[in-house]
Amino acid sequence: MTVQMLFYENAVAVSSGRHAGCSVEVSDHGFCRRVNSVPLTAVEFRSAAVEYPIVFALVAGGVQPAVVLGLRAGENLFVTEDGEWSGRYVPAFVRRYPFVFSIGPDDDRRFVLCVDEAFQGFNREGRGDPLFTPEGQPSPYVEKVLRFLQEYRAQFLRTRAFCSRLKELDLLEPMQARVGLGGRQLSLGGFSVVNRDRLQAIPGDQLAQLAGADELELVYLHLQSLRNFETLRNRLPALPDPAGDPPSASLRHPGAGERVTVH
Repeated sequence: MTVQMLFYENAVAVSSGRHAGCSVEVSDHGFCRRVNSVPLTAVEFRSAAVEYPIVFALVAGGVQPAVVLGLRAGENLFVTEDGEWSGRYVPAFVRRYPFVFSIGPDDDRRFVLCVDEAFQGFNREGRGDPLFTPEGQPSPYVEKVLRFLQEYRAQFLRTRAFCSRLKELDLLEPMQARVGLGGRQLSLGGFSVVNRDRLQAIPGDQLAQLAGADELELVYLHLQSLRNFETLRNRLPALPDPAGDPPSASLRHPGAGERVTVH
C-alpha cells in the first residue's frame, strides 16, 4: 500500500481467481490493539461523542476527524486482553476491516474492493463467511460489505466537506492533551480542536450556513466530547515507577483519503 492505513498491511483486490475458496472470520478486535486513534465520519459524531474524545488530525491536504482511543503510542484502551471492544460504539473504520476500497491513481470514480490478506481471520479453511459462491459469484457477505463501504465512502466525502468548512472559517487550533495520573503526566499531541472564541466570532450568515447544513451540531458534539479525555484517564492501567515523566505521544492516523495501491 502506498499510504499507511493503521492496521491494514497487505490489501489485495478481491477476485474470484485469487480468492475462490477464501473466507473471512472476524472474531475479535485484536487487530487494532496498538492504534491510539482511528478516523471518524461526521454521521458517527453523535454516537462517538458519548464516550470518546473527537479531535481533528492533520493529514495531507487538510484535517480529518478522529476518535482518541489511547493516550500513549501503541495503546488502545478500548480493546481488552481477549480482543473484545469494551466501548459501546465501534467506529465504522474498525467495523469495515479487513476490507477497504482502493481508488485508481487516474480515476477517482473507480473503486476496487480489497481485503487485507495479512488479517488473521482471512483463511482458506472455511472459517467464517465465504467471499465467493461455488459458482464464482460474490457471496451475500461480500455484497453486504460492498453496501457498507459504499455508504462509508459517501459519508467520508460529506465529512471532508465539513472539515474544509472548518478550515475556511479558521476555527481550528492545535491542542495538546495533558492528563495527570498518580503524580505523573501524560501528554498527547498531533491534533487540533475548534476554538470556542473563534466560533463565537464568526458572522451570523456563516453561522446560519453551518446550522443549516447540520454542521454546527457536529461542532458542539466535538467540543462536548473533549470531556472524555477524563474517561481515557480512568481506563489507564497503573504507570511504572521510573523517575521522570512518561514520553509524550502523538495520534497515529492514516493519510488523507482512501487511495491505496494494492498488490
